Amino acid sequence: MARKCTISQAAPVRGSRINRSGKAKKKGGIGMHVTSNTPRYFYPNLRSKRVWVPELKKFVRVKVSARALKSLNSTNAFEVLKNAGAI
Repeated sequence: MARKCTISQAAPVRGSRINRSGKAKKKGGIGMHVTSNTPRYFYPNLRSKRVWVPELKKFVRVKVSARALKSLNSTNAFEVLKNAGAI
């Protein structure tokens, strides 16, 4: 299964890790210098949850990010899942 949120469609984003060396000028050094860029991925904070939907009178299992889970708890679960296409 893909690493993707069913509600917010949050997916991994490609970025880079910047390695720096040296001491900052502010701290008495000659300055920070970039030594390399390493490719990496930023993954969404996904959780697999069972959500009770009163309109359907059953639990629905969804893979949601932590941010989407907050919106799912604060609003009507049925509407959010229906708009996302999870139901």
